[in-house]
Amino acid sequence: MNIEQIYTGCLAQGAYYIESEGEVAIIDPLRETQPYIDKAKAENATIKYVFETHFHADFVSGHIDLAKKTGATIVYGPNAKTSYDIYGAKDGEEFKLGKITIKAIHTPGHTLESTTYLLVDEGGNNHAIFTGDTLFLGDVGRPDLAIKQDLTKEDLAGMLYDSLRNKIMPLADDIIVYPAHGAGSACGKNLSKETVDTLGNQKKTNYALRTDMSKEEFVDEVLDGILPPPQYFSKNAMMNKEGYKEFEAVLEKGNVPLNPEDFEAIANHEGALVLDVRTQADFIKEHIPNSIFIGLNGQFAPWVGALITDLKQPILLVVPEGKSEEAVTRLSRVGYDNTLGYLAGGIENWKKSGKDIDRIDSIDAQEFEKRYTPELEILDVRKPGEFESTHLKTATNLPLDFLSENMNKIDKNNEYYVHCAGGYRSVIAASILKARGFDKLIDIAGGYGALKNTGIPKTNFVCPNSTK
Repeated sequence: MNIEQIYTGCLAQGAYYIESEGEVAIIDPLRETQPYIDKAKAENATIKYVFETHFHADFVSGHIDLAKKTGATIVYGPNAKTSYDIYGAKDGEEFKLGKITIKAIHTPGHTLESTTYLLVDEGGNNHAIFTGDTLFLGDVGRPDLAIKQDLTKEDLAGMLYDSLRNKIMPLADDIIVYPAHGAGSACGKNLSKETVDTLGNQKKTNYALRTDMSKEEFVDEVLDGILPPPQYFSKNAMMNKEGYKEFEAVLEKGNVPLNPEDFEAIANHEGALVLDVRTQADFIKEHIPNSIFIGLNGQFAPWVGALITDLKQPILLVVPEGKSEEAVTRLSRVGYDNTLGYLAGGIENWKKSGKDIDRIDSIDAQEFEKRYTPELEILDVRKPGEFESTHLKTATNLPLDFLSENMNKIDKNNEYYVHCAGGYRSVIAASILKARGFDKLIDIAGGYGALKNTGIPKTNFVCPNSTK
């Protein structure tokens, strides 16, 4: 028996490759399926099942393409209804894979069809659970994504409580927990950076598995502090239910080099968004006017999903050399399938063709310290929880996640200093604001992490959680 966790940091997502006696099951695969096929081929194995723990909202799964290419059966738990062929597992139903068994345990709460898969090894021992978004390490899945007319988030949270108490917690402490997500995912609040643990340790450390917790307390704690889901979540869930274009067709259309003239012509004719995925330092220095920055070196796909509201938006890419395929792939993972090409030769080629470039003013924390007065207008684009924990007194919180909705709160005639925690999100925010006509922006490189280490008097910071 072989179990391999295939973890993708940008999505904070874990897919799983399980093999026994030449038969393979894939759990929650990524959009691009060829790596799974190549791995099975290299091991002279056959992909028999594709198990889906639920209708994912934060990424587009590769289950449909994988089944088409391999003949594998797509398995969902109870209550799953799709526009393509699946096998709907019953609660407790078992699936043979070589010498091991995978048992479907219906665990509704995150969504109605959410299912945990229990792996029983060759000796008949319960070995591991693949919990999807039912149980994370340190947290549980948010219960507000599958709300229907006759169900509330409180109803779903109550279901999740019952699923955990009746289906998961009675299992042995030495069982291994393999979740679908880790820290950085918006599918929960307090996810651990670790990606594998034992159930026994989770019973000790995970607040949601406390034995002295009533259902009412559980519902209150699980729902407390949940931010609204990113706008793309419901759209990705629908793609996973209804189907999508083959990944190879998306890649073929999007991974096309374009000279500056064709790039500009397509941008104008198609109303394409120019998305610059280089580093923030490169973008600050020079970029195509009105382009938007979301760098590949950060949490690229989730920020694209949060900020570009139309999945069908035509997109043109400015990429580092050799990164075009990666960019198109990572866009497709969250359902953005309408990439039309990338700028061949990058910004240097754009400049050689005589076309205009733009830049963002940026200063380091030491320079900001020299300029600092309480009268400066400061935009802190971190999340509300980050802002509430500590911030400059005179800063205005304008979270990047909800920038478009709150842009009317700031004045294009004013000068603003913009920062986040480390410098990535502030450049995204500045690029969006600049494209909307805000020209008096100064980015603070290094963000709040650098600001708090300057000589700005501590009395100018709000630190309600400080013990000093």
